[in-house]
Amino acid sequence: MKSNGHEIKVDVRDFEKEAEECFLKAIEIAQRQQAKSLELRATMSLARLRQKQGRSAEARAMLVNVYEWFTEGFDTADLQEAKVLIEELATT
Repeated sequence: MKSNGHEIKVDVRDFEKEAEECFLKAIEIAQRQQAKSLELRATMSLARLRQKQGRSAEARAMLVNVYEWFTEGFDTADLQEAKVLIEELATT
């Protein structure tokens, strides 16, 4: 990438690290507030990032841990999406 004749180096790992920190903070806040749906969403985001990093087993374990807390609402979009992602993580 160039800007005004100067080369700008962009390291994707810096963005991934920042994203990971944000997702972990979101998970922490959701846990403190006992907001399981928000925790699930933040965990799904972190799981997708870890999947891209080749850390699918870790991603799946953390997502399953949150998903298994739920006892109802499996027809909601969030839980359906989480189930699909869990299955996808099992095969990657």
